[in-house]
Amino acid sequence: MEFLFVILPLCFFLGIDAAVFTLENKCNDIIWPGIQPGAGRPQLMNGGFQLKPGETVTINAPTGWSGRFWGRRGCSFDVSGKGTCQTGDCGGVLECAGAGGVPPATLAEFTLDSPLDFYDVSLVDGYNIPISIAPSGGSSTCQTVKCLTDLNQHCPDGLEMKKNDTVIGCKSACLAFNKPEYCCTGVYSTPKTCKPTVYSKAFKLACPLAYSYAYDDGSSTFTCQKANYSIGFC
Repeated sequence: MEFLFVILPLCFFLGIDAAVFTLENKCNDIIWPGIQPGAGRPQLMNGGFQLKPGETVTINAPTGWSGRFWGRRGCSFDVSGKGTCQTGDCGGVLECAGAGGVPPATLAEFTLDSPLDFYDVSLVDGYNIPISIAPSGGSSTCQTVKCLTDLNQHCPDGLEMKKNDTVIGCKSACLAFNKPEYCCTGVYSTPKTCKPTVYSKAFKLACPLAYSYAYDDGSSTFTCQKANYSIGFC
C-alpha cells in the first residue's frame, strides 16, 4: 500500500490527463512570455522566460488549471533576473511568480476542465502583441482564436502608448480615460448598462474573435474538451 501511495501522486505530478501548452515565438524579435495562474493554481515555468524568434516551449498544465499568458516586449534583465520591459512588465522581474502584466497587454486566457475547457483572447487590458490560440486533439466545438491584426498600427486616437514617437501598445479605453462607462463599473457594472463603445468597436473590428470589453462574452468565449493548445505570438 505504501508503494501505491507514492506512485499515484507522482503520476498526477507528471501531468496525466493534463493539457499541454506549446508557446511559439513567430515574431522577428525576442519576446518574454508571462504566465499568471488563477487563484490557488500552480505556477507554470515560474511565471516567465525568454523565447527567441522561432523557438517553442512545451508546458504541461495539471488538470483544472486556469490562468493567462501574455507576451512581454522590449525587455532587459540582468543575471539575477531583474530588469524592465517596455510592455507587459510584471514587476521588473524575468519570472513573474504570480504577478500579472502591466496593461496594455494582449492576453490568452484559460480555465481547464470546468467541465469543458474555456479559453479566449482578450483585449480588455489593451493590446501589445498579436496572439493566437489553436486547439488540437480535442472534442466539442474547438476553434482557433486569434488577434493577428497589428493594433499598434491601427490604434484609435487617445489610446496609443508610445516610446520615442513609436506606438508600442494600444491601451483600453478604461486604462486611457478611467471612466465608468469604459470600465464597466458603478452604474455601468452590468451587461445591460455597459455597452460597446466606439473604442471597443474598433478593437472588435480589428479582431472579431477577441474580447473587446468586459461584457463581450457572447462572441469571444470558446470551449473545447481534452485538448492541447498552441499559443502563437505574432
